[in-house]
Amino acid sequence: MATYGFWKLAQEDPDHVAVIAPDGRSVTAGELLAGANRVVHGLRALGLGVGDTLAVMLTNEVAMLEVYLAATQAGWYVTPINSHLTAPEVAYIVADCDAKAVFCSARTGEACLGAMETLQFPANARFSTANAPGFVGYEAWKAEQSDATPDDRHAGGPMTYTSGTTGRPKGVRRPLPPADPETVAERNAMFLMLFGVTPKDDGVHLCVSPLYHTAVLNFCTNHMHFGHTVVLMDKWTPEGTLDAIARHRVTTSHMVPTQFRRLLALPADVRARADVSSLRHVIHSAAPCPVDVKRQMLAWWGDVIYEYYAASEGGGTLATPKDWLAHPGTVGKAWPISQLRIFTDDGAIAETRAVGTVYMSMGQHTFAYHKDRGKTESSWKDGFFTVGDAGYLDEDGFLYLCDRKSDMIISGGVNIYPAEIEAALAMHPKIRDVAVFGVPDEDWGEHVKAVVELADGVEASPALVEELTAYCRERLAGFKIPRTIDFTPALPRDPNGKLYKRKLRDPYWEGRDRAI
Repeated sequence: MATYGFWKLAQEDPDHVAVIAPDGRSVTAGELLAGANRVVHGLRALGLGVGDTLAVMLTNEVAMLEVYLAATQAGWYVTPINSHLTAPEVAYIVADCDAKAVFCSARTGEACLGAMETLQFPANARFSTANAPGFVGYEAWKAEQSDATPDDRHAGGPMTYTSGTTGRPKGVRRPLPPADPETVAERNAMFLMLFGVTPKDDGVHLCVSPLYHTAVLNFCTNHMHFGHTVVLMDKWTPEGTLDAIARHRVTTSHMVPTQFRRLLALPADVRARADVSSLRHVIHSAAPCPVDVKRQMLAWWGDVIYEYYAASEGGGTLATPKDWLAHPGTVGKAWPISQLRIFTDDGAIAETRAVGTVYMSMGQHTFAYHKDRGKTESSWKDGFFTVGDAGYLDEDGFLYLCDRKSDMIISGGVNIYPAEIEAALAMHPKIRDVAVFGVPDEDWGEHVKAVVELADGVEASPALVEELTAYCRERLAGFKIPRTIDFTPALPRDPNGKLYKRKLRDPYWEGRDRAI
């Protein structure tokens, strides 16, 4: 019988503070459990059954956790949607994941409503925490439902979206485990023990990034399954982070290197007087962390900074502070439940320190890209999967990432897929050809650059740059819009049409290592 899991712990100690909302409001475990139960009953009344999907476009608010805890005890998939996406982007994901219900907030309502109207999505299955026109008011609807423990409980899980072969994102879908929610929650939360995090102590987890990110949501809910309090930040600032750490005696957090950079950029006196003595585990991933940045953070916060390498598809590796100091630049060794394998381009297993494509396995773990059998099959080899990264293993089994075999851009810890941006720009009548790639950015790691080959008779100008930027803004989320646009007489393609993107990208990275 499971020992942990939010639902069980909430019944045992309903007065425990489970969440501190961005506005400072404390929500007890009993209140959060009641809300999650009400969501289950309300959606079941609409006909949702095991294996159905919820699309969630909520910000860092209590409702996001209620809906997730409802889905993962009712056997539903949860598809979080980036709150910055435009209506066409939202509509694509909602349709592709076959969502049976959609949830949005004040900040995401406009894009969500546009998607709902495009899809003619059922009016009684779209909900807004802001009571926006065109949606069912979430709180009023929830209040009409029973808060009793649902019958026929079944573990659910996330179905997050990652890149696709055509530039469109693809859902990472795993089979739902045939088990009760507590058993699965306990197993998932045990992942935290890899970092030394223990259950039912005085743990306080600070959530500093959007919950639509896979890792952020997983870490947040796993801490809840361990009985820890979660502190939600809505809009991140370095000053607000230090204040929250001191005020709530934060013990753990999950960050990205861009946030480390912003924290280190604070005035020396601000950093000197910050009370970070409560921190025990600050875990980072999502983007390469420069060696100097990592050294400075370890010097400031102490040996509490852990690193891992993983993806929505699975993982992974772990580098403890001690590991990293002994092997600077590593992303760690394989988890006890994982294995690493480096394959060369000809399919052989690479020698030690020889660069190849990184493949991973996690026991019996499996997944498929939703509605993309070809991409699924191409990602697996001999029971191992890859997300297209290149790297090597040293003599002690530590992994070092060298490059991204795919052209994915990571800016501020957010994955950006050039093919999607290229597809949008290619439709502009003044563009003949376009290439999009990442270039160095001291703050964000990388930012998006587009290089454009213009149609006959079109001249480059600052006004055209503004026109193309506005064109992108109508079709893409803000973080995908090229920061800079250059023009070239002709893009470097071979006679068969293959683009030599490295010829465009490499000059910007000369003398710099994208991996660190």
